[in-house]
Amino acid sequence: MKETVYRALHEQLGAKMEEFAGYYMPIQYASITEEHLQVRNKVGVFDVSHMGEFTVKGPKALALLQHITTNDVAALFPGKVQYSCFPNGKGGIVDDLLVYNLHDEDYLLVVNAANIDKDWAWVVEQNKNFGADIENISDSISQLAVQGPLALKAMQKLTDSTVIDMEYYTNKIVKFAGIDNILFSTTGYTGSGGCEIYFPNEYAMQIWNAVFEAGAEFDIKPIGLGARDTLRLEMGFCLYGHEIDDTISPIEAGLGWITKFAEGKDFIDRKYMEDLKANGVTRKIAGFELIDRGIPRNGYEVCDAEGNVIGEVRSGTFGPSVNKGIGTALIKKEFAKSGTEIYIKVRNRLLKAVTVKMPFYKPE
Repeated sequence: MKETVYRALHEQLGAKMEEFAGYYMPIQYASITEEHLQVRNKVGVFDVSHMGEFTVKGPKALALLQHITTNDVAALFPGKVQYSCFPNGKGGIVDDLLVYNLHDEDYLLVVNAANIDKDWAWVVEQNKNFGADIENISDSISQLAVQGPLALKAMQKLTDSTVIDMEYYTNKIVKFAGIDNILFSTTGYTGSGGCEIYFPNEYAMQIWNAVFEAGAEFDIKPIGLGARDTLRLEMGFCLYGHEIDDTISPIEAGLGWITKFAEGKDFIDRKYMEDLKANGVTRKIAGFELIDRGIPRNGYEVCDAEGNVIGEVRSGTFGPSVNKGIGTALIKKEFAKSGTEIYIKVRNRLLKAVTVKMPFYKPE
């Protein structure tokens, strides 16, 4: 099992550690609800060094990325970030990812930890027809996600570059905590604002200590991956292996907004997705809230009022900020319309639920 450079530190801080995506990671330090609300209301820090990073550079970089991702990379400019996915040539998704435009002809792809090897093999294979300069730098890069409404205020103390008013989904190369060339990005997986900071492993402890020192006056706390999941689900953000996988298309997953049929953008599965968009899908990812008491879990059956199975739960939890059971389900499209009554089968009981438009949590 792999580990991040912070393993000993997490253990020292009393984290409950478990295997996650092939890495030994902190799931929680306190209760998941406490950590969740800490991020919603103040500021918290996630070790997300397990994520993968690939660089794509040179005159062929744009052509490669336009072919292997669904979003329109030509719309990016240096300093901008884009959410996207890799279509797999069979109608499904290899992975979802962030595409960073750092400089002209210089891109960074950030992929899910569980998929690093699969994604890298995919990019290498596709690049045979393009010849971009690509490198997998995942093992040498660490990443902290500093999230919450007070995150940028706290992090501004560590750099002379203005970061406090950076737009969402932008990036800057800054001097941070006394270290040059640090990638600072206003991205995250929580819906509560903040940033993600990328740096070489050797600066990991220096940056961790600086972040916690700067955040002390804001009551900064370390947060585990348990709360990361409840935070992302309240926002309706996709998690690979749940709302998206190699059998679910971006259109079925509600990711039509990152599937751009731009002129001249000949991406993998384009024709298939154009047909899906034109002719409609038979199943869709939908958000739902439980009306009856209970907590929906991944894999539970979803039924109609007569008890006929119409799909399955793909993610489920109790949402601490919305104070109810919430989830996503892959269901027949006629039941996916907002306001439709559905039932979640929990231990042979049918619990009443209603489909809703995501996000479940709407920041004020």
